[in-house]
Amino acid sequence: MDRLDNTVRPYAWGSPTAIPELLGVEPTGEPQAEMWMGAHPGAPSRTARGTLPEVIESDPRRELGARTVERFGPRLPFLLKILAAGAPLSLQVHPDLDQARRGYEDEERRGVPADAPHRNYKDANHKPELICALTDFDGLCGFRPPAEAARLLDGLGVASLKPYADLLRAHPEDAALREVLTAVLTADPQEMTRTVAEASAACARLGGAYAPYAGIAHHHPGDPGVLAAMLLNHVRLHPGEALYLGAGIPHAYLSGLGVEIMANSDNVLRCGLTPKHVDVPELLRVVRFEAGDPGVLRPEASPDGEEVYETPIDEFRLSRYVLPEGTAAHDLTLPAPQILLCTAGAVRAGEHALTPGASVFVPAGEKAEVSGTGTVFRATVRV
Repeated sequence: MDRLDNTVRPYAWGSPTAIPELLGVEPTGEPQAEMWMGAHPGAPSRTARGTLPEVIESDPRRELGARTVERFGPRLPFLLKILAAGAPLSLQVHPDLDQARRGYEDEERRGVPADAPHRNYKDANHKPELICALTDFDGLCGFRPPAEAARLLDGLGVASLKPYADLLRAHPEDAALREVLTAVLTADPQEMTRTVAEASAACARLGGAYAPYAGIAHHHPGDPGVLAAMLLNHVRLHPGEALYLGAGIPHAYLSGLGVEIMANSDNVLRCGLTPKHVDVPELLRVVRFEAGDPGVLRPEASPDGEEVYETPIDEFRLSRYVLPEGTAAHDLTLPAPQILLCTAGAVRAGEHALTPGASVFVPAGEKAEVSGTGTVFRATVRV
């Protein structure tokens, strides 16, 4: 079992205080957005035996287990994070596995540099993800029903939004959502800036259901993503609740602290709320234009105390143990790799004492017992 030394990424949207408060350290004054736990080459975890990728590469079957290697290859299939949003992240979608493979192969064939700002596909993998709230957590997830989105736009009293509201009412659900998102993202930039400014002022004046969009507009003035965001469901997660974000589902995190897990990929197609490249044709090819409930997940408890967040994919499986005082040790041994993360209290994983924010990597088959008083998240794979 290896204690992990993890990197905190200072993205501009990060909270300057949430991760330091969890870790019990003084804030630096700079935004601290994500702490990465895993073997992603962008910020690999470090151990006493070397970086986690080096440890895995030295003996993949020993570290990951034979079934994990056979199913996913000689690499850790997931990336675990603590995410602290102090401002809205970009509005985005992720491709499915087939779209990612074809997109990556196409850009490789065309010789698009891997670090080019207009590159869409950094790898050939999909990126389903799950966010579990540690504090109240606000986000956007999936499309509202078009009629509901039309009522929201009408309520602003902005004349230039009427054509969008009319489109939402005039077509079947998928066609209406596609037409309006396309219209918003391809509108004349100067006209869109004026429309967004009027809509933002109305959101700030009205408050209530419009308050989240006023907050978005404050951070991204004039961005067409402000209107795109109004097509989506606003969700507030309470601690312990989660959202699963599959391929093609538009989403954005707005504020809060959470544990995030995802397939080990960096493929993102952006819809707005960002100065980065927005490839509208490719985005429209990947987005699933389906309205529906965002589907807040609550953990399903098993008799041994494990609370599982069920998802339909195999690259990751997230669960947690809430350990009351005096609880007997839990045996977490698995024939698959694990990362154990403490988020509250003081617990022990093997010989390692863990306080909030501390984590360990457990090789496949390694004896893993946890005890103490607190909360431990368990990240692993399905094999």
